[in-house]
Amino acid sequence: MKKSFVLLFSLVLSHLAFTQEALFNAADLKSPEINADKTVTFRFFAPKADSVFITGDFLPTMKVKSRFGLVDVPKPALMQKDAKGVWTFTSDALAPELYSYSFTVDGLRSIDPNNPFLNRDVATVTNIFIVGGPQADFYKVNDIPHGSVTRRWYDSPGLGIDRRVTIYTPPGYESSNATYPVLYLLHGAGGDEEAWIALGRTAQIMDNLIAQGKAKPMIVVMPNGNASQDAAPGEGNTGFYKPQFMAPRTMEGSYEAAFMDIVKFVEKSYRVNAKKESRAIAGLSMGGFHSMHISRFYPNTFDYVGLFSAAIMPREDATAKVYSNIDETLKVQKENGTKLYWIAIGKTDFLYQANVDFRKKLDGMGMKYEYVESEGGHIWRNWRVYLTQFVPKLFN
Repeated sequence: MKKSFVLLFSLVLSHLAFTQEALFNAADLKSPEINADKTVTFRFFAPKADSVFITGDFLPTMKVKSRFGLVDVPKPALMQKDAKGVWTFTSDALAPELYSYSFTVDGLRSIDPNNPFLNRDVATVTNIFIVGGPQADFYKVNDIPHGSVTRRWYDSPGLGIDRRVTIYTPPGYESSNATYPVLYLLHGAGGDEEAWIALGRTAQIMDNLIAQGKAKPMIVVMPNGNASQDAAPGEGNTGFYKPQFMAPRTMEGSYEAAFMDIVKFVEKSYRVNAKKESRAIAGLSMGGFHSMHISRFYPNTFDYVGLFSAAIMPREDATAKVYSNIDETLKVQKENGTKLYWIAIGKTDFLYQANVDFRKKLDGMGMKYEYVESEGGHIWRNWRVYLTQFVPKLFN
């Protein structure tokens, strides 16, 4: 019995010593390290690993098959191991941007233990960093006045549940008696009310645009677009569960039809100018789909519409009333008038052709719009840029 205890105690001490060594060695590492020449060095301590790869949106891409056809994804890069067991990789010089990355250690995906800054996209968690410069500075917290971000719950009679929404109010809102215009900003498939504020850096973008005089102070409302959810995974009454790309009752019409529940809550709870000319709606991918259909289903409600890499037409089996008479309701929306109908998409986006066809439809009915075509595909890098381009055009 005594020998067994001594052996167990020795094993525990050995494990603690190894754990402390790993922690202390890792703690001495700086990763990522942004160098003066804009290259970035990554380090990972894994002395017993046979291979460590890094993958991130700053690396060259390769084509892979997906449910959407061929898409571009980053090509993993093999890191180099030194005598101390530290794996290292240095990137090429990077343009100003917010980037994400992760490691793969002997086939097992891992985050960077030296970098506590993370984002969740659907069920994938990655580390992030910013290489400073003109565009990326919109994503940084600068020494300027800041707005506030709150999570509110509202009653949705249309969906039969209380739901959570993220709301940005501009600097000075709390101490002011002014009324403000509102941008309703909608996420894509797999997202929720956390997506735009985290992945999209909405609060930082709005603070910086307002401070530079490039945007009017406004309220930004970021709802949850999944009709079956009351809130983001882990934040609602269903507790902790793995997020999925397409939650039940997504893009089947009930969210769009019940959208005025959100508008009514905002206009009752905040000091807003409750008129068409002070309302904008925009979204990415599925959120662009929602923005297109909500704005024509309620054709005299929004004067500004933004479609970022938008999904356009509903599924053939979608029978909800909100998807009926699309051409007729677009015509009514056109006749009511919009101050801005803004469409943006990347050249390699898998939804590119759908947007070409939609613009042909708008051209055929004489509906005016602005169009922006960028490099790249269906990625947050584009959607953050689109937000910085769209917001300055609002409420002027």
